Amino acid sequence: MVRPLDPRLLRHARATRGYVVLSAVLGALTAALVVVQALLLAQVIAEAAADGEPLPALAAPLAGLVAVVLGRTAVAWAAERFGHRAATATVAQLRAAVLEKVAALGPAATDGDRGPALATLTTRGLDALEGYLVRYLPQLLLAATVTPGVLVVVLRHDTIAAVTIAVTLPLVPLFMVLVGLSTQQAADRRLRTMQRLGGQVLDLVAGLPTLRALGREHAQAVRVREAGDAYRRVTMLTLRRAFLSALVLESLTTLSVALVAVGIGLRLVYGDLDLETGLTVLILAPEVYLPLKMVGVHYHASVDGLAAAAGAFAVLETPVPRRGTTPCPDLLTCSVALVAVGVVQPGRDRATPHDLDVTIAPGRIVALTGRSGAGKSTAVQVLLGLRAPDRGRVTVTPTADGAPAADGAPAPLDLADIDAPSWFAQLAWVPQRPILIPGTVAENLRLARPGAGDADLAAASSATGFDAVLRELPDGLATRIGSGGHGLSAGQRQRLALARALLSPASLVILDEPTAHLDTVTEQVVLNTVRRLRSEGRAVLLVAHRRALVALADDVVVVRAGEPACSGAPA
Repeated sequence: MVRPLDPRLLRHARATRGYVVLSAVLGALTAALVVVQALLLAQVIAEAAADGEPLPALAAPLAGLVAVVLGRTAVAWAAERFGHRAATATVAQLRAAVLEKVAALGPAATDGDRGPALATLTTRGLDALEGYLVRYLPQLLLAATVTPGVLVVVLRHDTIAAVTIAVTLPLVPLFMVLVGLSTQQAADRRLRTMQRLGGQVLDLVAGLPTLRALGREHAQAVRVREAGDAYRRVTMLTLRRAFLSALVLESLTTLSVALVAVGIGLRLVYGDLDLETGLTVLILAPEVYLPLKMVGVHYHASVDGLAAAAGAFAVLETPVPRRGTTPCPDLLTCSVALVAVGVVQPGRDRATPHDLDVTIAPGRIVALTGRSGAGKSTAVQVLLGLRAPDRGRVTVTPTADGAPAADGAPAPLDLADIDAPSWFAQLAWVPQRPILIPGTVAENLRLARPGAGDADLAAASSATGFDAVLRELPDGLATRIGSGGHGLSAGQRQRLALARALLSPASLVILDEPTAHLDTVTEQVVLNTVRRLRSEGRAVLLVAHRRALVALADDVVVVRAGEPACSGAPA
């Protein structure tokens, strides 16, 4: 659970630091204005009511009172304005920090249900921090400045009223804690329910083409509706508790102020207190309780943000695997091997893959085959360096004409010891669902080689059959694709990704089901592209099911899953 002002928030979001300082300054200024306003108002009322002073004689204190009211208005405006700006900057910085950490952690950070949960956290989840920063945090700082400052002023004017306030004041945070504990639990459940709903919607959107093809696009409506109803119920429960706590705090502070007012009234009747002092204390008494009461009221607007912040801090505090510092050698003169690699996915009881041995040499094509779920894509992630294996290792070994180096050559390098950027610079990866960036076709192709000219783009497009796609696009290479641009089919995306891989200077090319969305004619273009990569001396790793791809490989490795772990003794 996040503390009222968690130091981690100051550490991970720089915008919060200046905002906290500014809020503290504005809080101190507010405390001073509250005291001056009470003194001036009590003076005006006492002189007008008791002494019968005419209005012109009260011009100076009235002008001062107007100035103080305008000052409080300006302070409130500044707190609101800078609060929204700081909230926007803080959410953006936290979101960027979480995304950077997830990228550093690799695919393991988004395994299973964690991917949709992170997507919800970095979108709507962190947006809820606005209520915490704009409403709750300023009131918390006001409670730390206005409440003690005003109480000291009350003590100097009336000891009995100050003692009454000091006795009743601790009841406010006590009831806040009692109500807040259950509210925090409800907020945690609400965040989990929202993440579950977001995960179901994301899975539904991702699988919608398949569901439509099978005529099952409406089958998930009941599950999504049930998750939405659960989210609605938890939200209404949070609102009910927020209204209940507001009623409790309002009643408590009203009774406390009433006790102070009764004491002042009795002493005014018996002549133990003058009118101006009594009015001053009576005006200041609600101001002592107000910041604490508003902390309790706005706490409910911040609990969702606090829960999201706790989730963000959990991600940010996850240790990143050790990174190597050794520069990667030229992979055109090295073989890369997966040695007895095994990976156990979270929530699984067996390794996928299990004890995988693969050697990929320059100028050769290696095909990974096996049943679905055996761990072929996981093996690719291990080879890319995006996931650390639970068992085994990845090595880079110098070669001579495709054979291991002779005795006395440098020992094999472990991938864990190699500098990641130098390793990635020599890799090209075509996943099953290639990624497009918002921009032109040319910009997407030049991701592989920023300095490539139009002639290079045309040659790579021709070699991979992407030139046929370009002829169908309205502006050719200048056509905008991606979000807000021209749409590409799955097969067209695949050919663009292949052209990008061919354009890349990478020494090791990894193709994950490169013909999955292509017809027979286009598949032949892909096969020719793979042959061309091999003829250029590059190492090629294929994840393949189709016979034509497997037949093209120089080496075929069957990926197998391990046996499930046994629990308990046999019956």
